[in-house]
Amino acid sequence: MKKIAFIGLGVMGYPMAGHLAKAGYQVTVYNRTTAKAMQWAHEFENSFAKTPKQAAEDADIVFACVGNDDDVRQVALGEEGIFAGLKAGGVFVDHTTASAELARELNQVALAQGKHFIDAPVSGGQAGAENGQLTVMCGGEQKIFVQLQPVMTAFAKFSQLMGPAGNGQIAKMANQICIAGLVQGLSEALNFAQRAGLDTDKLIETISKGAAGSWQMENRHKTMCAGEYDFGFAVDWMRKDLAITFSEAKKYDAKLPVTEMVDGFYEQIQENGGNRFDTSSLISLLKK
Repeated sequence: MKKIAFIGLGVMGYPMAGHLAKAGYQVTVYNRTTAKAMQWAHEFENSFAKTPKQAAEDADIVFACVGNDDDVRQVALGEEGIFAGLKAGGVFVDHTTASAELARELNQVALAQGKHFIDAPVSGGQAGAENGQLTVMCGGEQKIFVQLQPVMTAFAKFSQLMGPAGNGQIAKMANQICIAGLVQGLSEALNFAQRAGLDTDKLIETISKGAAGSWQMENRHKTMCAGEYDFGFAVDWMRKDLAITFSEAKKYDAKLPVTEMVDGFYEQIQENGGNRFDTSSLISLLKK
């Protein structure tokens, strides 16, 4: 059985690491807040480390799920970072939604040290992490991905190799582009239906069976109609992801007019104090 380290115990990482422990893997965790790592270790009867390097020592695979590019660099590089502890032939899998540029950079660091790197951002949100139903988009070597797949089934319902390092992150960017447009369209449809006096439960029961159906429609329409936005993926994080997306899109002269418009709506929500609202809060701008 492979020895595993997991770096970052936020709303995603905590349950993901937990699923690995439940699957029988020996897991050592690290978190910037040591109390959180101690709590996890007690709950899942595994161990915690005081540095990323210490967590990575003797591990076959090191998973990480932190906040952004800077956070990844902080836990991956330097004297106390993941690469300093990861053994030759070991694999560093980054589940953080970060830039493709960073993924390529870390892949080069890994290759120079005789190690392996996979960028592997996830989709499915907090509920997907808690239920072990995430989708993973990977970039890296085929043979390493094949080795990782059985391990990732502990917390993922589906994983796909999208190509070389960085392509997993680009796939996640495409995912966020889709979500931005979908949530805005759903917001407008629900607001329109409410103002017209339709029963929105009956409406969604009907149109979700046709071409308009989506995960957002099935899982968010009730709370959107009720004006409840205190769960799920936060607006702050969505805007972080979209900023990365816009930067990458410039390299290919890829036009994102609808996504840019929706990003502007999210900015308005932030200005109104809704930074921690989930992404379905777009409908709040239409209810005024």
